[in-house]
Amino acid sequence: MSAMAADLVKRALYRSGLLGLYHRLRNRRALTVIMFHRVLTEQDPRWPSCDPDYTLEAGLLERCLAFFRRHYNVVSADEVLAARRDGTPLPDRALLITFDDGWADNHAHALPRLRKANMPALLFAVADAIDRDEPFFQERLIAAFRLGRVRVPALLSALADAGHPLSPAPADTLDGLRHVIAALEALAPAQRTQVLAPFAAAMDDGVRQMVTRAELRELAAGGVAIGVHGKTHVPMTRAEDLDAELATARQIVGEQLGSDAPPTMSYPHGRYDDTVLARTQAAGYALAFTSNPVMNPIDGKLSWLLGRLGFEQSGIVDGAGRFRPDWLALYLFRAPVRRLAA
Repeated sequence: MSAMAADLVKRALYRSGLLGLYHRLRNRRALTVIMFHRVLTEQDPRWPSCDPDYTLEAGLLERCLAFFRRHYNVVSADEVLAARRDGTPLPDRALLITFDDGWADNHAHALPRLRKANMPALLFAVADAIDRDEPFFQERLIAAFRLGRVRVPALLSALADAGHPLSPAPADTLDGLRHVIAALEALAPAQRTQVLAPFAAAMDDGVRQMVTRAELRELAAGGVAIGVHGKTHVPMTRAEDLDAELATARQIVGEQLGSDAPPTMSYPHGRYDDTVLARTQAAGYALAFTSNPVMNPIDGKLSWLLGRLGFEQSGIVDGAGRFRPDWLALYLFRAPVRRLAA
């Protein structure tokens, strides 16, 4: 009963307008940056194998966009860049929509919904993944697991044979697989390739996953600015060649777009340190986006380093499959407001 009562209170706070009033007062001079990844319909052939933690059903994206329209002033990447470069004021309760990685479904499903809502966005593309069918090894493993082609015990055996046993052994579940993926991420690229070699065929679902150059240009023409998400998607703090991940990636994405090198980037896996920050600025980026779950103050000059708020589908949909704007409001409206850098 207490859980039911708490749920009723959440609904009442939102429907009464009290949550909205709280937001209008508390977050008036804050920039909220939303972080999405994949957008798919349940009819899309990529739906059964996608990572549920990083995928939003397309109809729910529409509901989110309507929520943003009601409670925020959605701004473009150019407006945020102008706020940083020359202090051009952003509107109250500004919100920027971003997408990470460069998935083909962003073009197929997110772009038409953004156009219908007349909302701009910013997509960060991994330079080496443009025009590539297969996604990153993490997503390929999750797809193979969800399709029943790869199991956790087999991966554990391969890790042990290569001299990297995991103890205790994680369960043969999606959460267990994420523990295995974390162990694989810690390996050198050559070691990881060796461990995963026996699973190469199972990890190829034969479906194109990543955005093409033509699609990237259509996104840019359709109001979705393009930024950089590294060259290879490796965490910047583990990069063997940081210049390649930053400067070279910026050049490649600009060439793919047939334009100047993009002035914005986001850090793969959210990883950065002081060295990465300094090299980011040296590479010519005007704005860098993190996965720090904060809103950004916009009184005075906007910081060049910006936090973002991401959320999973399970966090905005109840057990009956209904979109819960009150849950989304309670999460977004109460996020801390913090400047990450000067």
